[in-house]
Amino acid sequence: MADLSKQISDYRLTTAKILYHMPDHEKLLQEFIWQEYDIAPKFPVLKGFLDFWEREIEGKLHSVYIGHQSLITPGDYRFADWQGTLQ
Repeated sequence: MADLSKQISDYRLTTAKILYHMPDHEKLLQEFIWQEYDIAPKFPVLKGFLDFWEREIEGKLHSVYIGHQSLITPGDYRFADWQGTLQ
């Protein structure tokens, strides 16, 4: 239920593709995928994670690509073209 309450509060499913330099081989890039509910456009949850990364993880960040999608959207309405009774 916590996820539903976040979605109602305008949180969106956010995915970040994080490229970082490997600590032992700085010319090589490694990819890390992060996914969590967050609020666009400031992304405070992602920002907190990236701050943690810079403090605690040896791999220097190269780039971060962000995608987000609202999961609760207005429904698609389709109206019937025919109405009748089958006997």
